[in-house]
Amino acid sequence: MSDHGSLIRLRARVVKAGCAEGEALVSPEPIGFLGGVDPETGVVIEAGHPLEGQSVAGRVLVFATGKGSTVGSYTIYRLARAGLAPSAIVNAEADPVVAVGAIIAEIPMVDQVDISCIRTGDWVEVREREIVVRRRARDDSAVA
Repeated sequence: MSDHGSLIRLRARVVKAGCAEGEALVSPEPIGFLGGVDPETGVVIEAGHPLEGQSVAGRVLVFATGKGSTVGSYTIYRLARAGLAPSAIVNAEADPVVAVGAIIAEIPMVDQVDISCIRTGDWVEVREREIVVRRRARDDSAVA
């Protein structure tokens, strides 16, 4: 097995400037923060959501767009105050609720990204308008 993986570079539009990195947590569905993510734990609690039970804390949260109430912005802020917020947010198309939340919580956020290029577990660096995705090589011999 090779330790070398692939490197993908993507361009983005800056919603909230900043640089951050972390392991990607990718959702194929929109995320609503009010009632969808527990501000006390950072865990996705929306019943039936593909990320249900997963923590967003310290991860680069990748999803198409946001959904739901404007109070979701405050939920993102509460996550940040509790040290449970994503390290960065990457969207295909920014939703105003998520954008305001990222801005008031000072979480780097970008959009206009082809999120299909990012998988859960990839190491993602958000560097203003550039996103660097590092994917480890898979050990195909371990797959049964």
